[in-house]
Amino acid sequence: MSLRRLPEARVFPRPQNYQWDAPSDVLAKWAEHPLVAADDADTTISMFDVIGEDGWSGGGVTVNRISAALRSIGSKDITVRINSPGGDMFEGIAIYNLLRAHRAKVTVEVLGWAASAASIIAMAGDDIRMGLGSFMMVHNAWGILATAYHESDRLRTMEEYASGAAYEGRATLGNTQPGDGRRFKGRGFVQITGRRNYTEWANRLGVDLVGNPALAARIDHATTILIDGMMLGTFTGRKLPDYVAGTKKDYVGARRVVNGTDRAAPIAGYARAFETALSGAGYETAASRSPSAPTRKPVTSPVGVAPAAGRRDLPAAVVLVITVLMLVAVAASILGG
Repeated sequence: MSLRRLPEARVFPRPQNYQWDAPSDVLAKWAEHPLVAADDADTTISMFDVIGEDGWSGGGVTVNRISAALRSIGSKDITVRINSPGGDMFEGIAIYNLLRAHRAKVTVEVLGWAASAASIIAMAGDDIRMGLGSFMMVHNAWGILATAYHESDRLRTMEEYASGAAYEGRATLGNTQPGDGRRFKGRGFVQITGRRNYTEWANRLGVDLVGNPALAARIDHATTILIDGMMLGTFTGRKLPDYVAGTKKDYVGARRVVNGTDRAAPIAGYARAFETALSGAGYETAASRSPSAPTRKPVTSPVGVAPAAGRRDLPAAVVLVITVLMLVAVAASILGG
């Protein structure tokens, strides 16, 4: 294990039709200044490309390449140099897990950009160094926080107040057996409902949510369902990055990721309030590191499988929940109770 004994980043199997793209605004800036390093030592791993195999060029930073490099280096201290606009989330998670399992010190140096999937990899470092003008970009969290805040009645409950009888016999929810309405009523941060949704997430999580639906309200499962469901578009086919990514902030439209336009305006208001609270706490869309800054400060991320940054050595799912709980009082004050 690495010196910090970092947590494993767990993720469900890659969806069959999963596609990835590096954030377009970051990709353009990265391409303008493709920084590289010279005189790499034999214990240095350089990542100066998109994360994942690039189908156009045949390049890309892949888990197979990094695995081979680690086998060649052996149990020595390593330096990982990153200048990447991001890419395949699943490949980034796999590379992070390889680095966290390395049996010596891992030093990460961000030479230009560590964006999106590349920021996940950067979190595997025992030391993370960022030079003047370098950036770490992780996706905005407030759209997800706003959904959790609304669906859980301002974090007061992880289970729908109603009995669920209204869902009885709803074929669109997969409720085909007597008692399904009550059994599979809304639970968790996003209040998944119906036998079909519980079955899908049971398969994704590898947890028997059908046999024990109450597990959907457990904080770790609920957080994964919330984040991964919104990021991958499993609820309605629409993904959060379609509405909130980089400088694009369509909080009203983002409601379509979960439930059409239902309560879209007030939920957008919650998102703006969380954005205000997080920005006031020092989190921005992308964080630049100056030599005068003694500690790294990337922004908070909604990518449920990415580990926490800096001093927070917990999975991002847990960090998100902690962030939500800490911000409830702030948001309640902003929103008038």
